[in-house]
Amino acid sequence: MTRAYNNKAIIPEFSWHDIDTVLLDMDGTLLDKYFDDYFWEEFVPLVYADKNGLSIPAATQQLLTRYRSVQSTLLWTDLDYWSVQLDLDIPELKKKIDHLIKVRPWVVEFLDFLQSKKKAVHLVTAAHSKTLKIKMSKTVLTPYFQSIICAEHVGAAKEEPQFWQNLETIIEFNKNRTLLADDTAQVLRTAQMYGISELIFIAKPSSRRPVEFSIEFPSITYFKELIF
Repeated sequence: MTRAYNNKAIIPEFSWHDIDTVLLDMDGTLLDKYFDDYFWEEFVPLVYADKNGLSIPAATQQLLTRYRSVQSTLLWTDLDYWSVQLDLDIPELKKKIDHLIKVRPWVVEFLDFLQSKKKAVHLVTAAHSKTLKIKMSKTVLTPYFQSIICAEHVGAAKEEPQFWQNLETIIEFNKNRTLLADDTAQVLRTAQMYGISELIFIAKPSSRRPVEFSIEFPSITYFKELIF
């Protein structure tokens, strides 16, 4: 599939007067995705290689293949699944490097702004509940949300249409007056098909990777661009 990125952003154009509800992704949107990239692409391969007598490149290649086989499904973020599949205690491994969990710049300021505007704000994440617990314990973000919803509780991955249909039965929101911010284009595409009116692509989910703007959706680098 062609990568839907460009070096020039589509500027968000909407009025906050038209938005009642804000749905926010977690990893790569509120939190620096470097933690996740490093954990799955470097730290887990290192531990897996040591446990199984493999070279790190061989372990990395094996794991990347296994990751891709369940990408965009609930299994991809299921820590219990990976603990069994890899014979590793994945939650404990995450705790070993939890000092890398960081809130992205301008997130707190944006959440304060949303509170001042009296918007309903919900955290809607693909992260497993065990991951969520680890990450929320390292941040001060929990009080900002009316609800925190994991895909596992919705019963579908965010890339699947069923996720958005099920979500509407869990929280009350008018999709015509809702904004969703996410760093995954396929999630935004599915939400667009569902009818969510304002979609924002996060162009710099990881502090260690360059900015990549979407050619499909309005993009921001940091949330200060939505404080208006």
